[in-house]
Amino acid sequence: MNTSLFELFKIGIGPSSSHTVGPMRAALRFTRELTEKNLLEQTARVNVDLYGSLALTGIGHGTDRAILLGLLGEAPDTVDPYTVETKIAAIRNTNTLALGGSKTIPFSEAEDLNFRRNQMYPDPAVHSHPNGMRFTAFDNAGRKLAEEVFYSIGGGFIVSEAERTAVSATDTRTVPYPFRSAADLLALAKQHNLTIAHLMLANEVALLNDPAISITRPQTISASSQINLSAEQKIRASILALWQIMQQCTERGIATEGILPGGLNVRRRAHRLAERLNTIGSKDPLAPIDWVTVYAMAVNEENAGGGRVVTAPTNGAAGVIPAIGNYYLRFIDGTEAEKEEGILRYFLTAAAIGILYKENASISGAEVGCQGEVGVACSMAAGGLVAALNGTNAQIEHAAEIAMEHNLGMTCDPIGGLVQIPCIERNGMGAVKAINAARMAMHETGDHKLSLDQIIATMYQTGLDMQSRYKETSLAGLALNIIEC
Repeated sequence: MNTSLFELFKIGIGPSSSHTVGPMRAALRFTRELTEKNLLEQTARVNVDLYGSLALTGIGHGTDRAILLGLLGEAPDTVDPYTVETKIAAIRNTNTLALGGSKTIPFSEAEDLNFRRNQMYPDPAVHSHPNGMRFTAFDNAGRKLAEEVFYSIGGGFIVSEAERTAVSATDTRTVPYPFRSAADLLALAKQHNLTIAHLMLANEVALLNDPAISITRPQTISASSQINLSAEQKIRASILALWQIMQQCTERGIATEGILPGGLNVRRRAHRLAERLNTIGSKDPLAPIDWVTVYAMAVNEENAGGGRVVTAPTNGAAGVIPAIGNYYLRFIDGTEAEKEEGILRYFLTAAAIGILYKENASISGAEVGCQGEVGVACSMAAGGLVAALNGTNAQIEHAAEIAMEHNLGMTCDPIGGLVQIPCIERNGMGAVKAINAARMAMHETGDHKLSLDQIIATMYQTGLDMQSRYKETSLAGLALNIIEC
């Protein structure tokens, strides 16, 4: 277990974790490396090449804008979404770019940002990852100063070519309860008489206490106020800070009306749906399910509009986790203190499940289709909801397995390369499915035939077998058969 909860759930901007957040982080990292190597001042030109899914659907996913922001020195978790348009317009109007925020260089997108749509991988002879990008810096004489290949591997995670090919490159973290599979997780929890949430909390405390590990954790209290907090209290506070950001995103999505950008003329629907539900009150026995749909769609409409979201585990699937969290708070009985503890169990358990997918399979739509995005989010939310409801570890594992079992084979075929159709509705469907999976698992008392580990392996193999046309390339499925207007 080498991934932290706060790396799986991280703050970014829409519309895509793999096509926006990842490329922005890659561009920022390349820029910082130029500075660290004392090459920034010598740099006269930067060239960027995008391959595979990034090249095919990058425009619709905002990859071009993300690259420009990263080269400016902006980070996904700190950039102000309301200033993005101004920053991008300045680059395009002047054909110049302040590299790293300081060194002004000429930059023409037509010449310096290349969408290599006919090439799947940076090295065409090597099968790597379909979200590859190459950054090259040149001096005034046109000599190459630096070159780096990065891959956006899903959920905003990036690796360099050297990191991708290294053996056990990430096996460096020490936690009290390391697990590589769901079977390991269940066995460790049983051996030490722990819930999955308590096991995860202990691991997060160990990561926090390790000075060699740098992980960004959101905070809602000042640094001076944290002095007297224990490591466990700090982790709990950071989880609740993440949850607060998710709730704010949900509220913005419900409050906002209008047409989403991109040219498909997709209308935001969460606001009107919420108004209708507020009008009918509790007359409809299925209103709670409708609210779950509203919560999920509100978040993904914010994401599609380029707003601030929390990857969970991706931007394209960012609505499922907050939707189920809001469902738990609003429709499950309990005191305020009990609800807070339930939310903490929810996030810690969902993270454990997400880590299993991230480390044993993939959360990249470009690699395994939408089963790796909405499917994984659904699985995480189902298991997390069982934990919030004080279900057993076995029921958690069962719920996560059920949820993914019925997302197997789901394609990623966004119309026009935009995270709008079918992505927004798909989050609502995934959230409702998570509730159903949790309820099914909690009604069972005996063993079940399929394990979560088997389902994760099946999902990954299914994704590898899936034609690339159905994996975030917009070359088949809905993207091909629906006329763009």
